[in-house]
Amino acid sequence: MHRAGDKDVKNELRHLHLHLVSDATGETLLTVARAATAQYPGVSVIEHIHAMTRSPKQVERILLDIEREPGIVLFTLVDRSIADPLEAGCRLIAVPCFSVLDPVLQVFQSYLGASSEGRAGAQHALDGDYFRRIEALTFAMMHDDGQMLEDLDLAEIVIIGVSRTSKTPTSIYLANRGVRTANIPVVPGVSLPAELERVTGPLIVGLVATADRIVQMRENRVLAFSGLGSDDPYVDRAAVAAEIASTRRICARKGWPVIDVTRRSIEETAAAILSLRKGGALESRE
Repeated sequence: MHRAGDKDVKNELRHLHLHLVSDATGETLLTVARAATAQYPGVSVIEHIHAMTRSPKQVERILLDIEREPGIVLFTLVDRSIADPLEAGCRLIAVPCFSVLDPVLQVFQSYLGASSEGRAGAQHALDGDYFRRIEALTFAMMHDDGQMLEDLDLAEIVIIGVSRTSKTPTSIYLANRGVRTANIPVVPGVSLPAELERVTGPLIVGLVATADRIVQMRENRVLAFSGLGSDDPYVDRAAVAAEIASTRRICARKGWPVIDVTRRSIEETAAAILSLRKGGALESRE
């Protein structure tokens, strides 16, 4: 049994204004928010990112935005002199306001017996980890798609695979975790570079996907180009299947692990590679 007006409420909820208030870049909030909103595919989410919020004056302006386009407010403000006015203002506007960090900090405080220091943007400190990530990102960009093979042994991970198996975005994601990563394409009729045969340090991983998935991605990539027929080897299913089989044979011969990325996100692929690097087993999804 539905009350009068239920239908209107449901229709309103199909569009959600999501206000993300951070004292730093907002990356943490964005990740959490998108993980949550992914569970509601029928809802169209409009993100409002209020980054580098570090003064009560900024909170006043943000509250005006929230009042103009009300919705859910999530924040990561560790300074209570900034967080308290935001929460108070949201109560007056009658919108939900939730601290993403508070429950986690409470667990730390309970376990460690010490309060947090409330340092805004502390996760972005210019420390050794930060510079290691920058170095790894530079390495990944310089060693993308088979470039600069002369110092390949400096890589910690080398990814190989045919076109459209997400080698580059996976390399960049790993680099953002501070891991020096290179990637090399497997091209039909072209031998893998001799430098790859000689490396001893890096973990070498092959990426594959189903032929249907790769063909779909390749067709999307070249959609704007004229003159590419369906019988072109680049998008021909039989030719693509042969490329994938060749990659598998190479990896089997060399003893390199293979990851099927068909049903994996970039993050999941990277996590599987890091697990292999630590000596873990590869979860099969084939």
